[in-house]
Amino acid sequence: MNISLACDHGGYQLKSQVSDYLKQLGHVVRDFGTFSCDSCDYPDFARPAAEAVASGECERGIVICTTGIGVSMVANKVKGVRCALCVNPDMAHMTRAHNNANMIAMGQKYVDFATAKLIVDEFLGTPFEGGKHARRVDKIEQ
Repeated sequence: MNISLACDHGGYQLKSQVSDYLKQLGHVVRDFGTFSCDSCDYPDFARPAAEAVASGECERGIVICTTGIGVSMVANKVKGVRCALCVNPDMAHMTRAHNNANMIAMGQKYVDFATAKLIVDEFLGTPFEGGKHARRVDKIEQ
């Protein structure tokens, strides 16, 4: 699977670990930066990552900052993106199953790498249930 990945300085460490993990799983990672812990502005990285998902260049996306809040707000401004902030694997499971999320956001302050791996596994491995949930997702897209 092609996965877009982005962070700001507050998520750099976790993004680096998640990137390595995704590659170990055999996924293709399109890394939109940032590439250091130097202070930067999260919209500069989260938006291109979200645009790659919206355009179909990437099938899914993961954005990370200190809390996950800022990057999720940016991603959700891009038409066609449904980004959910996840702090545990159940949230990742539910947002795929019920919301057909194509992106997730995580906060390095609240999610350690062991938990991030579980979140990523659920996000990538859970299918969308469709049915009544498809009707609701259609309303989001309108």
